[in-house]
Amino acid sequence: MHDYIYQRVLEISHYMLETRATVREAARNFGVSKSTVHKDITERLPQINSHLGRQIKKILEINKAERHLRGGEATRRKYLSLKRKEGQ
Repeated sequence: MHDYIYQRVLEISHYMLETRATVREAARNFGVSKSTVHKDITERLPQINSHLGRQIKKILEINKAERHLRGGEATRRKYLSLKRKEGQ
């Protein structure tokens, strides 16, 4: 594994651990794709640091359990925005 990949995996992992960020948020913050973040934290991280990998896995499970709530909130904001535009 290249040094820059190794470093990115650790940086993303620490960021997610500190902020409880989603894969999408981490990807946006580090300027990489969601697929890259996902591969880094699910495949590469356990090889580098298994303890950190288990911690990140818990965060991913929490995010997965909550994603329907975030999606519902996004839809609510979308329709509120559309309603405001119609009222103008």
